[in-house]
Amino acid sequence: MSFERHNHRKKVLLCGATGFIGRNLLNHLRANPDYQVYATCHTKEPPDILSEAEEVQWIKADLTHKDDVNQAIQGKEIVIQAAATTSGSKEILSKPYYHVTDNAVMNALIFRSCHEKGVGHLIFFSCTIVYPDQGQRPLKESDFNYQISEKYFGAGWTKVYHEKMCEFYSRMGPTKYTAIRHSNIYGPFDKFDFERSHVFGATVAKVMSSPPRGKIVVWGDGSEERDLLYVDDLIEFVEKAVSQQKTQFELINVGAGEFISVRHLVEKIVEHSGKDLEIEFDETKPTIPFHLRLNIDRAKTLYQWSPRTSLDEGIVKTLDWYRCHYPESQRIA
Repeated sequence: MSFERHNHRKKVLLCGATGFIGRNLLNHLRANPDYQVYATCHTKEPPDILSEAEEVQWIKADLTHKDDVNQAIQGKEIVIQAAATTSGSKEILSKPYYHVTDNAVMNALIFRSCHEKGVGHLIFFSCTIVYPDQGQRPLKESDFNYQISEKYFGAGWTKVYHEKMCEFYSRMGPTKYTAIRHSNIYGPFDKFDFERSHVFGATVAKVMSSPPRGKIVVWGDGSEERDLLYVDDLIEFVEKAVSQQKTQFELINVGAGEFISVRHLVEKIVEHSGKDLEIEFDETKPTIPFHLRLNIDRAKTLYQWSPRTSLDEGIVKTLDWYRCHYPESQRIA
């Protein structure tokens, strides 16, 4: 992948560069000679392989503090906002405020600073939790109907607020804003944790740490359906938004355009792992019954974008990456 070439090195700020989406974005940005890359980190230190890279300038910043935000954004031309407080279904259910306060403060400060400092373009990652559970029907951007699932009430309305803030600031100044309603993203650098990950990362961790002919326990009954997008396909859309967006504000779905049940997903991951494992579904564990499939026609029409990576291909790539980065001795027991 390559970003659009320019006559000078554009200054790009990547917020949340040590996170899942951020790490993948950084690997692409830092390889492009047309960009002077700045990256924020907070509680996590930059990985050695990245902190030593001359093409990345790291900024230690707490993005819930106004002064840190302003200093990080000063002089930048493009801001990609990938910083967020995230977790899996357990914390969404037990601590529903977890995704609300810090994210609301952080994004309010970033959007305002981009406006005041005349940043050319801001990319914001929203989420499909704003949509209602509509079963089989693919959801368009216009299908948001204020009926957010009770389980996602806090996090979902916070995302809607962020989207509207992007639109609000886009009407007042030169900064373009892109709000991406992406589906469930998976791939390298994801959280691979039993309790704090989304279903894909948690399942990979369980499968890869299980002994041969062992058993894995999946939370829920497996009937939930998810739209899953490989992270490289999301990054390709970011590339197209940065280089092609003409309007001041765009709100757009980015996903696979199809869904798979959790039960079927787990079976696929086990199959591609090459292990002979028993799968047990524990309906007493926290889960969020939800069925989502995105309509991605707008992304196809406006940006000539569509996902390139099939789910099977993405699973194989992720498992290969996991094996390289998590030797058996380091895997969760």
